Amino acid sequence: MLTEQDKKIIRALQNGLPLVTRPYQSIAEELEMTEDELVEKIRSFITDGKIRRFGATVRHFELGFVANAMVVWDVPEEKVSETGRIMAGFKEVTHCYRRPRRPGWPYNLFTVVHGQSREYCAGIAKRLSRATGVTNYSLLYSTAELKKSSMRYFE
Repeated sequence: MLTEQDKKIIRALQNGLPLVTRPYQSIAEELEMTEDELVEKIRSFITDGKIRRFGATVRHFELGFVANAMVVWDVPEEKVSETGRIMAGFKEVTHCYRRPRRPGWPYNLFTVVHGQSREYCAGIAKRLSRATGVTNYSLLYSTAELKKSSMRYFE
């Protein structure tokens, strides 16, 4: 069971980290606890499965990355794992995941890249293709950034 203090911590964390030098210290002060106590509590939430994901949400458009492409790849099944590892190793690849093929859709490996132009994204795709030998791919560009939001608890 979560204590009232646990719920306060979760409420504070779901608002995002403040853009200060010591964000955990800032939150801890609001919660009338030490920074070390807060960090330890967050670690225990993750270990216990009370928090499943703790990460940043990047709004690419606001950072100037206006070309966002999902590159879909038709990779032979026996090479998907190896190809995925190679592609995921590129710093420009923010997501890399396998999906089942569907009727009329031959692609089974998806990567996401962000850049300041479509040409830049296409160049990354060409580099990925050269590195893996996979030549059947397509770039799907986003046309708008949808609202990014997470679940809200204990409001």
